[in-house]
Amino acid sequence: MTPLEQARRIAALVHDKLGRDVVILDMQPVCAYTDYFVVGTGGNARQTKAIWDEVHGRLKQEHDLLPRSVDGEAEATWIVADYVDVVLHVFTPEAREYYRLEDLWDDVPHESVEAATG
Repeated sequence: MTPLEQARRIAALVHDKLGRDVVILDMQPVCAYTDYFVVGTGGNARQTKAIWDEVHGRLKQEHDLLPRSVDGEAEATWIVADYVDVVLHVFTPEAREYYRLEDLWDDVPHESVEAATG
């Protein structure tokens, strides 16, 4: 699976678990440690954790992919999972508004999950 295919699969899984505002950021022009960020929002910490559990379980089962590291599972307001070529960020609405990751990286190419999965 190419990094873009992996990003699109992760985005689709987030979307399928009712994640909102899912976007893929192409980090290749500005970042040496990963190719893509996938950013999504759960309705609350419980849903954020459920989204992460779904992505983790499906990638492990279907593609034998495990993240290099994961942080934020306990609080589940911002879960970040590093799959090397793709880094997943799942936020609660409040955390996403506070950190504004898309604003920080507003100059990189991006696509919404609808475009990625359509």
